[in-house]
Amino acid sequence: MRRILAPVVALALVLVSGSAATAAPGSADRTLTAYAKDTWRSMVAMTNPRTGLVADNITGDLKTPSTYTSPTNVGGYMWSAVVARDLGFISGKEARDRISKTLDTLGRLKHHEASGMYYNWYDPRDGSVVRVWPDDGNTVYPFLSSVDNGWLAASLRVVKGAVPELRGKADAILSKMNFGFYYNPAASTPFGASGLIAGGFWDEAPPGCSLQRDGVWFTCNHYDITVTEPRIATYLGIGAGQIPAKAYYNTMRTLPATCDWSWHEMQPVGFDTSYLGVPVYEGAYRYRGIQFVPSWGGDMFEALMPDLFVPEERWAPNSWGRNHKATVAGQIEHGMNDAGYGYWGFSPASDPSGGYGVWGVDAMGMDTDGYPSDVEKSKYDAGFGDCRPAGPAPDYGDGVVTPHAAFLALPYAKGPVVDNLARLKANFDSYGPGGFYDAIAVGSGTVAKRYLSLDQAMIMGALGNELSNDLIRRSFVDTRFEQRIRPLIGQETFNIPADQPLPQLRGAGA
Repeated sequence: MRRILAPVVALALVLVSGSAATAAPGSADRTLTAYAKDTWRSMVAMTNPRTGLVADNITGDLKTPSTYTSPTNVGGYMWSAVVARDLGFISGKEARDRISKTLDTLGRLKHHEASGMYYNWYDPRDGSVVRVWPDDGNTVYPFLSSVDNGWLAASLRVVKGAVPELRGKADAILSKMNFGFYYNPAASTPFGASGLIAGGFWDEAPPGCSLQRDGVWFTCNHYDITVTEPRIATYLGIGAGQIPAKAYYNTMRTLPATCDWSWHEMQPVGFDTSYLGVPVYEGAYRYRGIQFVPSWGGDMFEALMPDLFVPEERWAPNSWGRNHKATVAGQIEHGMNDAGYGYWGFSPASDPSGGYGVWGVDAMGMDTDGYPSDVEKSKYDAGFGDCRPAGPAPDYGDGVVTPHAAFLALPYAKGPVVDNLARLKANFDSYGPGGFYDAIAVGSGTVAKRYLSLDQAMIMGALGNELSNDLIRRSFVDTRFEQRIRPLIGQETFNIPADQPLPQLRGAGA
């Protein structure tokens, strides 16, 4: 099968061309800097020079940007400009001018006045709210997402910390954003904890399920899982005093271990405890000898994107400090050994066959139909103890590797990351004028030759932290935020052994 051939071919080509494994120590950073410079080129190409709004995506030749963007995309462009400045790609003046133009446009955009929140989709050419989806003509019901606004707010904090001249402009927008508007004190979990943030709301009646309160229509779903990207919105709300601190512990480390919940990926192991009076089940999964707290889909984005801004592994060494390492180790183990792709890094991104796909390590996510790592969508089923028998062993096929996922792992496995990226670049047509293309099917060699501004911004954020002394984190964190968040998350111990061996994190250039 293709998956058997991939690592052999990769190894042969690396031996011929050389790799990070034999590189001098300083050359890894020079390589990463070159990646950052090319990635920034894609962000520039995606950005409308009149509005300062970045498109959601652009073709691989950097010629045709999309005609829609989101608060996350806009935020990602601003923190990427900060990184570009600090790495010397643009001057301080250019960075200020670019970010200032974006802030001016944000100040004029239509948004929800009562909460200060922004709609999910705007046209970057003129800032109008998208009501007809340009790709298919379907009606769009303007929605205001808690997590997308979270990434915008995170970027505004970065601007405040990194560009003092624009602090006032950024704060004029940020100070109006109230994440408490999303908080529903009545929303509960199976463990009896009450108080969660909603996925978002509409300010006009939408079709389908919604819950009307405070003059808007909220989603029926609430974010109730700990290892997911919406925790950035929870951090922001708690840090600003808009959401009670206990909301952090209201989310679930895993779903329950009882047979009533046997539909999720595997039966967790754990123990009951409490923090701030909130009952907490410290559940964990085990995959190929690695114990970890799972995300919903088993992808790198959910687990590690908030870590770009909040130094979770330092502030919470017994929880996030253990889990981030285990998550990265599990992704490497999956790609290199279990699935045998010869490459690793799995997270939602483009589908090499067209459109968008949710990629991940199925075994590492709670969704039993979870995010696959291959085109064939091979399913992992460990069973659920005595409640559900295990399914057949998966036969993995054409693995889809997403470079931004590997960049997110830099703080925990720099050597393997640099080596993995070098082999992807050498062995596939995976690198273009804007850096790594969005996704590579490593069995067939099919490449999604386009760039997504979100994924490019994650790469820029990760490289800014790696190459410029935690630039994004330093800019994001202020004294009040640290005083409210650090002791809150630092008191917890996840059900992960402190001395868990993770040989996957060692390797070439480590």
